[in-house]
Amino acid sequence: MPLLELKDLHVALEDGTPIVKGVDLTVDANEVHAIMGPNGSGKSTLSYAIAGHPAYQITQGQILFDGQDITEAGADERSQAGLFLAFQYPHAIPGVTVTNFLRTAINAVRKAKNGGVDDPISIKEFREQLFAAMDKLKVSRELASRYLNDGFSGGEKKRVEILQMAMLKPRIAVLDETDSGLDIDALKVVSGGVQSLVGPEMGALVITHYKRILEYITPDHVHVFVDGKIVESGGPELADVLEASGYERWETQKEAVA
Repeated sequence: MPLLELKDLHVALEDGTPIVKGVDLTVDANEVHAIMGPNGSGKSTLSYAIAGHPAYQITQGQILFDGQDITEAGADERSQAGLFLAFQYPHAIPGVTVTNFLRTAINAVRKAKNGGVDDPISIKEFREQLFAAMDKLKVSRELASRYLNDGFSGGEKKRVEILQMAMLKPRIAVLDETDSGLDIDALKVVSGGVQSLVGPEMGALVITHYKRILEYITPDHVHVFVDGKIVESGGPELADVLEASGYERWETQKEAVA
């Protein structure tokens, strides 16, 4: 049984505009799936729908996580179950430090796993885990006391996103164009952090429109996403085909059908 399964998933905006138009996909631990598609194809909408963003309405189909139907579950319930979304544009939260944000998130997950009973992480254990993860991901320790993403550079924001993932230890991580806005050094660090976390305890769904990040995160499966649908799937070599030829072939097929 796969950890994450999408069955005939259809997603619309709040005004009813259909964006995702029937997606079937399974992602398991120790797997990296890449969804590649042009801008405006619905990739980010798919990621938000998986995470439970309330602005996106699932109009048909199901999302199963570890065999449980979470189609109607809230974003907090999905996160506590082990789903993680790394945003393309991480939001700043003035007034909340990185340290307090992470401790609160970790304790919420621990409480959920403990049947609703508080089970807070000790300050000593938290600090040890935090500093070890920050050093591994080359995140400046100075950021720990700053407000989350407030005044951070693009690279700092993305590194802190991966820091959150390293601390929360999700079972499935969805990365929505995490490579956007990164220079090559930051991309290597962020991608290396993701690659190091994928294994028996975690799988990843990497959403992007070009191959750059896949030079550092090796996909097991690549899916071409056009007009709200997966139109072709294959192995890592499919990313090379897309890099060489673009999406024109699949977009032409879409226009011909229309």
